[in-house]
Amino acid sequence: MNRKKELKKEYRQMKPAMGVFGIQSQITGKYYLEGTANLRAAINRSIFQLNFGSHPNQELQMDWTKLGQDNFAIKIIDELPYTEEEPQKGYADEVQELQEMWQEKLRLDGASFY
Repeated sequence: MNRKKELKKEYRQMKPAMGVFGIQSQITGKYYLEGTANLRAAINRSIFQLNFGSHPNQELQMDWTKLGQDNFAIKIIDELPYTEEEPQKGYADEVQELQEMWQEKLRLDGASFY
């Protein structure tokens, strides 16, 4: 019984990787970027939504449906580290800033976005 409580406590203290991930069409070169506090969950959610035709970005959804999953690359663009001083702090603003920074950087490199 104690082991179960220990495992629950460990799970609650886990810190999921947060940052920005991208989905890029290998055909058009266009990017979809998303900043999130849980990269793994957000990537899985996006893939699920795209495969079932319910992604909120309709332009990306249309290309995914037309071109197929094999013509897209999904990767983590950047991770945001947790600060030791404030581990319970909300990171929404920092994640948003990181996403905006990458959009601007990629835009300056000539990228286009969904």
